[in-house]
Amino acid sequence: MLLRVIGAARRGNHGPWRMTRTVTRPLSSRAVIDMATRDGELRVFLVAGEVSGDSIASRLMASLKKLSPYPVRFAGVGGDLMRREGLQRIFPMEDLAVMGLWELLPHIINFRARLKETVEAAVSFRPQVVVTVDSKGFSFRLLKQLNDVFRGEKDRPVHVHYVAPSFWAWKGGERRLERLRQFVDHILCILPFEAEVCRWNGLAATYVGHPVLEDALHLDLDLDPSSNKQKMRRNGDAFRHEHGLSPGATVITLLPGSRLQEVTRMLPIYLQAVQLLKDSFADLSIIIPVAPNRDVEAYINREVQSWSLSAVLISGASLDKKYNAFSASSAALCTSGTGVMELQLAGLSCVVAYQAHFLTEWLIQYKTKLNFISLPNIILNSAVIPEVLFRACTSEKLATILSRVVADDSVRDQQASAAQKVLELLRPPSESISSSVLRESGLSSAICCPSMIAASKTLDAELRRLDQS
Repeated sequence: MLLRVIGAARRGNHGPWRMTRTVTRPLSSRAVIDMATRDGELRVFLVAGEVSGDSIASRLMASLKKLSPYPVRFAGVGGDLMRREGLQRIFPMEDLAVMGLWELLPHIINFRARLKETVEAAVSFRPQVVVTVDSKGFSFRLLKQLNDVFRGEKDRPVHVHYVAPSFWAWKGGERRLERLRQFVDHILCILPFEAEVCRWNGLAATYVGHPVLEDALHLDLDLDPSSNKQKMRRNGDAFRHEHGLSPGATVITLLPGSRLQEVTRMLPIYLQAVQLLKDSFADLSIIIPVAPNRDVEAYINREVQSWSLSAVLISGASLDKKYNAFSASSAALCTSGTGVMELQLAGLSCVVAYQAHFLTEWLIQYKTKLNFISLPNIILNSAVIPEVLFRACTSEKLATILSRVVADDSVRDQQASAAQKVLELLRPPSESISSSVLRESGLSSAICCPSMIAASKTLDAELRRLDQS
């Protein structure tokens, strides 16, 4: 069903990945760009609470600097990638990187203190626009409180939320969208069917493309099926040579997650699973792209010292290193999330695994209306990627399934074919959609990619909340 919805949302022919448009039009006085014109600068307050959000937000920041005709200042919460783009950070994103119901309880006092601190910082900064990225628990509480603080003021900031909440995954999820109209002015969606559903529920929304598509651009990978650059070809042999991995070695990439709580839960299970394969694959090595999270980095660096298996640690913040590692690998174990989509782009077969506190698991199983947890399986409505979840996620079961993925060419071929189909469905909007976005913004760009579309819509976003009408 979801596959048909995605197909319907992508009307028309695909436009080129690279394109140029220069169109101008008068903008409403309630648009972000007009407030920047009045002030002579663009002030953007951003919040990203996890590694994937840090990456998305940093690219948005870079694109805003390219598109804005005025100097841009950034403040808020984020990681190192955002800081490199000029974020004046009030505290590190690691303080917010908690997911799950039960898992959040020990951090609730700190969570509330950080929320109060963030509201005060935003008010002091006087932004024309507040952009929250994913992390809906913190993001929506922040936007609601800012809406109350600025209520009745003429120059309140526009509220933009990047990455729509997964309303399609939960029972009654679509009904919750209506509540967002009270404090969200525009939603930037990363799945093609989401924007239309948001608009049905009274929310201004734009499909900007999935972030993994921007990886393809940076890696000079053309996703057009007819292109000779379609297949990911990276320096896998060179990576093996550089890190002392023999050409015939079986190399398993481990992606245990980007939050400390999930890494501490999943990494030991992954390691035990790989150790169970030592008798089946004599020359066995591990690669771990370490998420750019200070707590995760410290934990993995400490744990790896006691491992008996050879392990190569690389920075997960480096696209080249990460995708070269994927190219050097035989298969991967992955905690569901952004990493699954990166493996799709790399064409690396994988097994998805996930565990949480049993109360969180019960809530997920009770509230979800989906049969799968990983986005590729959800999109295709098929268990192409094996999923080992919750109490069934044991090292023994992971080892059995991973061994089959490594050894069976047909399993890997099936995953590779499915990955191409998923990426095709998630390609950027058609030329007509992308052109209209840039045309309405009155700005031009030589490259049409998710962050550029998101930046143009952020500049063009207007106050649309109910109390403003």
